[in-house]
Amino acid sequence: MLGGKAVLRRAVEALASHPAIARVRVVVGPGQQELAREALGDLDVGTLIEGGAERADSVRSGLKQIDGDAVLVHDAARPFCPAAVIDRLLAPLEFFDGAAPVLTVRDTLARAAETLSESIDRTGVVRVQTPQAFRLAALRQAHEAWSGASPTDETIVARAAGLSVAAVAGDPALEKITSPSDFARAEEWLASRLVPRTGIGFDVHAFAGDGPIMMGGVSIPHPRGLAGHSDADVVLHAITDALLGAAGLGDIGEHFPPSDPQWKGAASERFLAYATALIRERGGIIDHVDCTIICEEPKVGPHRLEMRGRIAAVLGVRDDRVSIKATTTEGLGFTGRREGIAAQAVANIRLEFSE
Repeated sequence: MLGGKAVLRRAVEALASHPAIARVRVVVGPGQQELAREALGDLDVGTLIEGGAERADSVRSGLKQIDGDAVLVHDAARPFCPAAVIDRLLAPLEFFDGAAPVLTVRDTLARAAETLSESIDRTGVVRVQTPQAFRLAALRQAHEAWSGASPTDETIVARAAGLSVAAVAGDPALEKITSPSDFARAEEWLASRLVPRTGIGFDVHAFAGDGPIMMGGVSIPHPRGLAGHSDADVVLHAITDALLGAAGLGDIGEHFPPSDPQWKGAASERFLAYATALIRERGGIIDHVDCTIICEEPKVGPHRLEMRGRIAAVLGVRDDRVSIKATTTEGLGFTGRREGIAAQAVANIRLEFSE
């Protein structure tokens, strides 16, 4: 997982979102299908393709299952692929058999065992990244003709077959994730692309019928209940609306209309979990939610910590990222007359910057 999303999903999304890419297919190792489906969720990648023991075996398996004029071969371990790199890769295919993104080597190069030995001239030396673009028929033929040891990427196979491969500017965002320190670096890069956003939610429910009352996912004993199409949890409704607002996803009524009978008596935790999932799917992070309950009765204080813990569990955050407060209107208005309960919430989230 990386910023709330599987690395594989991020890699696929980066390609699938580009207008020039018609289809993305995924090649996985034997026995990895279930993990891959879980990681990909509802992304449309067709049937998963089973690869082999080596990278080249997996690429060949993938090439047999696709059609079209051009293909990009990409490492799932490079989850961040800028659209501009894809543009740079596709443009040379009019004149070359393939193209690969590269980065100039700036460090001193030398051979080393226990100690450093001779230096290596870095003039003209580059680091080759993926995705790599090729004419599909040409790459197939190159793989069929390959007879050497397992290659580390497609440019080796292509050049051995005499194909011309253009070098285009790569991007540091395409650094491969291999070790734990790479995950830390990727998390830092991702955090730099997150933009703070704030949403406000408000909800009201009138007293009606018999208790208890649901507030913040907690059943609170009370002689009167609250009127509502679902379980009338005024706290969770306000927080759900705040989260949806922060993400620019409308309001709770759009996603769970009162006119829909399937939400009759539904637990409001489902609404909160839904809003949370939408934000996570967009690579978002929930930083903090703050809710103020406005009522004369019942007393909120004895249940505040339980509400806080329940909400934090649904949001998947620590308890200290949830604040629950209560106040009265000093006898004024409908809450002051004990006709109902209101709640106001503020949610602070961070979403990925979209170019």
